[in-house]
Amino acid sequence: MNAYLHCLSHTPLVGYVDPAQAVLDEVDGVIAAARKRIAAFDPELVVLFAPDHYNGFFYDVMPPFCLGVGATAIGDFSSAAGELPVPTDIAEACAHYTMKNGIDLAVSYCMQVDHGFAQPLEFLLGGLDSRPVLPIFINGVATPLPGFQRTRMMGEVIGRFLTTLNKRVLILGSGGLSHQPPVPELAKVDAHMRDRLLGSGKHLPPDERELRQRRVIEAAEKFIEDQKSLHPLNPVWDNQFMTLLEQKRLGELDAVSNEELSAIAGKSTHEIKTWVAAFAALSAFGDYRTEGRYYRPIPEWIAGFGSLSARSQN
Repeated sequence: MNAYLHCLSHTPLVGYVDPAQAVLDEVDGVIAAARKRIAAFDPELVVLFAPDHYNGFFYDVMPPFCLGVGATAIGDFSSAAGELPVPTDIAEACAHYTMKNGIDLAVSYCMQVDHGFAQPLEFLLGGLDSRPVLPIFINGVATPLPGFQRTRMMGEVIGRFLTTLNKRVLILGSGGLSHQPPVPELAKVDAHMRDRLLGSGKHLPPDERELRQRRVIEAAEKFIEDQKSLHPLNPVWDNQFMTLLEQKRLGELDAVSNEELSAIAGKSTHEIKTWVAAFAALSAFGDYRTEGRYYRPIPEWIAGFGSLSARSQN
């Protein structure tokens, strides 16, 4: 019974607005090294903490956390599309365990996920269906948001459940680090976008999805030229955050409010709570050691781009 962890930034802009080839090669090398470590670990189950970008979760019902007992990736921004191989019995057992241990975890038997879930499965495991996966959504954009403390507690409970399975478990966190792409906010949108955020956006017409993706691409192109056009990336905060995880100081983040985090590193930085949940889950297996730390601010991807592995020491 042991666990391996990898946390990785995601970005829909890969292949659309890319940095210099030397940077691409560097990132590809980091991901390839992580993929090799994961293959050597040979996981029997993957637990994936990831956010959504108004592609699967909307204000008709917006849970802080949701476990997909069934899930399908939509394939936005050319990411992989299709069903995720969720083991129903394990997912249902996880949901019951989590609820019994003080965390109100929503469940969905038809969860719709986007590139935030698909990219780590593609990049680190070669596709959506290479291993059984428990997909766990953490709300990272739609206020009110879960805080660091509750997210950490949720991860710890999930981790305790995983220790009961007697399996090699790969724990993934997808998102962040500092960034603030043009994500709509309910209080600031027109009537059409409000309707989309209230749920009709789950099935966008192809032309509207293309326009939405074009807006993100154009924002990235402008950000390259003028990094004041969006909330600036914050490498200092990003590296401090990664150090806290390495030093097993997750609890110190409890004191950071959602408002403070948005001001420091951008409103989409709340995706780093997927990393917190992943490390909290790993901590249930006992002591851990990190490896493969990488960080680079990449304006072309509107991302403080990070990658970090850890293995349990049992």
